[in-house]
Amino acid sequence: MSRPLTAWIEGIGFLAPGMPDWPTARAVLRGETPLTAAASVLPAPSILPPAERRRASRVVKLTLAIGLEGAAHAGTDVATLATVFSASGADGHNCHALCEQLATDDRQISPTRFHNSVHNAAAGYWGIATGAMAPCQVICAYDASFGAGLIDALGQVVLDRQPTLLIAYDSEYPEPLFAKRPVPDVAGVALLITPERSERSLSSITVTPSADAAETLLDAGMEALRLSIPALRALPLLQKLARGEAGKVCLDYLPPMQLQVDIGLC
Repeated sequence: MSRPLTAWIEGIGFLAPGMPDWPTARAVLRGETPLTAAASVLPAPSILPPAERRRASRVVKLTLAIGLEGAAHAGTDVATLATVFSASGADGHNCHALCEQLATDDRQISPTRFHNSVHNAAAGYWGIATGAMAPCQVICAYDASFGAGLIDALGQVVLDRQPTLLIAYDSEYPEPLFAKRPVPDVAGVALLITPERSERSLSSITVTPSADAAETLLDAGMEALRLSIPALRALPLLQKLARGEAGKVCLDYLPPMQLQVDIGLC
């Protein structure tokens, strides 16, 4: 990343503990309503065919929910969108179940468990559900996964001039893995990024590498979520968008690097 990347944001999808969608999160980020302590609520993936719907994991339900919300927010046909899926891990509950099975005398893994174990499983279900044939990237960069996904999505938008949907998400692990990776719940954010300004544009976005330390103005509850769920490193950016504020935020990336994000209002 040798120069700033600039594009436009047209749609947002969101789901996190106590915030089932972007309108709820926007009200919390504006300070209009308090954050409610509650587990993430995952809607049924009705867009999937019945057989795939029965197999859908928590990660699949999450990514479909936020991705579809982000596209609907912009009024865009999901089948036309390039996508970038970015997560710090895979399906925590499926990983736990596989480990339990392998610890028994019967080590035969079910085909459903196996195909849900790969990092691109959510992207595969997205293709089945939406019929999208546009390019798709799947990325993992541990706690820097949101930043890595944002750079990749912006790079595609700038170079290919194609609207791209970034879907950044994370899943919790049951014990004993939770003790080593204490992500408390599923959560994610989707951003529809476009190469040109339109009547649906919410803001411009410019991302530049930075050595500045990340500084947030989030309240205690939102800051706890930002630190505990890697996909929610996006919250300082989302707070600017929720409040309709232009300005600059720094997002966590690969230490010691940060990402400077400049938001311009439409």
